[in-house]
Amino acid sequence: MPDPAARDAAESDSLFSHPVVAPDASAAYGEHPDQVVDFYAPRGGLAGVPLVVMLHGGAWRAPYDRRHVTPFADFLARRGLAVANVEYRRGSEIPQQRGSEPVAGRWPETFDDVAAAMDALPGLVKDVLPQADARRTVVTGHSAGGHLALWAAARHVLPAGSPWRLAAPPALRGVVALAPIADFAKAVELDVCGGAVKQLLGSEAEFGARSAYADPAALLPTGIATAVVQGRTDIVVPYAVSEAYVDAAAKAGETVGLTLLEDVGHFPLIDPAADACAVVAEEIAQLAW
Repeated sequence: MPDPAARDAAESDSLFSHPVVAPDASAAYGEHPDQVVDFYAPRGGLAGVPLVVMLHGGAWRAPYDRRHVTPFADFLARRGLAVANVEYRRGSEIPQQRGSEPVAGRWPETFDDVAAAMDALPGLVKDVLPQADARRTVVTGHSAGGHLALWAAARHVLPAGSPWRLAAPPALRGVVALAPIADFAKAVELDVCGGAVKQLLGSEAEFGARSAYADPAALLPTGIATAVVQGRTDIVVPYAVSEAYVDAAAKAGETVGLTLLEDVGHFPLIDPAADACAVVAEEIAQLAW
């Protein structure tokens, strides 16, 4: 059996070996430099195609931006889908106190940005990417981005008084969450990404209150078609986190699809060189079309 750490390193190296793919267009949804969306038009001159909204991962930390998912965006565009690759504000570059990793996320800015981007996208798509049919939108995200994708689809069940709450469910065909940080209690228990969830939510005193506004496992049922794709050998976000979310959905009376891929870790899900990436593309296409 391959060493898990060695496997993970090899999978990471493969993903990050791909050159950045430049978008066909970009548009801002706010004034901050990180409030921008890159658009990838469907290849082959297609029109009226579904829109895939992509939220990148990286533990909500600043060093990891949307560039590392551009090969995946291009992969989907070459399969006839329109793609909106969303950037958002993340944690600072300054390492956390008594730690070596950069701080994970910003409260409330990370959530402000995802909500603002989702609200702005129909108008931006109309102006910048007319080939896309925004009425057929699927949201996807990887790792921390998978968390944000699930959250974006659950804004209508946020607690009353939340500035991000929607009065009605968002107009989405569905969500495909890839190795998502989907259940905060399980992620904290497993110390996923070096305590990233606790950093995202703030102090111990704030954790409980803020979880109600941020934890996908607490925002159920959504009524939005949801699929989770996860590698069984993922040591970055273990599949137990996805299973905990699926269990929470079932207890809330909702069925969430879970696809567990054998001999697949964290990064192949968004690596065009990996077979797992084609599985992900098919899951997205099934919801989108």
